[in-house]
Amino acid sequence: MNEQEIHQLVSERYGAHAKGDAPAKTGNLLDMEGRTQAKAIGYTEEDLAGVPEGADLCLGCGAPLFFLSLKEGDTVLDLGSGGGIDCFVAARRVGKSGKVIGIDLTPEMVKKARKNAGEGGYTNVEFILGEVENLPLADKSVDAIISNCVLNLVPDKAKAYAEAVRVLRLGGSICLSDIVTVGRTSRKLRSLPKAYAACLSGAIPKQEYLSLMEQAGFTDITVAQEKKWPFFNNFASIQVTACLK
Repeated sequence: MNEQEIHQLVSERYGAHAKGDAPAKTGNLLDMEGRTQAKAIGYTEEDLAGVPEGADLCLGCGAPLFFLSLKEGDTVLDLGSGGGIDCFVAARRVGKSGKVIGIDLTPEMVKKARKNAGEGGYTNVEFILGEVENLPLADKSVDAIISNCVLNLVPDKAKAYAEAVRVLRLGGSICLSDIVTVGRTSRKLRSLPKAYAACLSGAIPKQEYLSLMEQAGFTDITVAQEKKWPFFNNFASIQVTACLK
């Protein structure tokens, strides 16, 4: 698949999730798409207090905000914001003087997240339709970046990291929760379009992932946590932190 085809595949698949049309308990692991409730991947009851119902679509693979120190007034960018759960947790941490921006490729997700924000009374959160490889934001305009199980879905990861560096202020930080490979994976599995939407085919080796971040300009790159992904062999969920100096 080329980049346009991948974007279309991902947008259609996650558009279905936003509308509630995605496959449910079919017994097919690819239909599960690694779905895990927020509390199972690191969020606490306190984090989730006040988060609008429907914001957690169980599509994350970690809790990136657990590894970032945010302060009142910060501007936070979420790459691939989905239903908005990470944005809403971040909004409480940066306060009313701060701002959270969610970028998502899928129109249905942006619509759902905006609805969730309205229902939850979040006035410091904004959701924008866009690609993480072409962020619709000014240079050096955010203090921190988060992403939750999204970069594996991006065909041009080097460009996505470069864009993150472009919009991040010097001294800013990033935490990416993502899926990577940590061993040999099935060629047949990686050839299936459905496996791409399931966060598998687009996953790259962990060391390559970290190297691309370094090449983009990030420093102090650290794997803060790594766990075997329970659904398929030789995949892992990692929490990667870095900064821009």
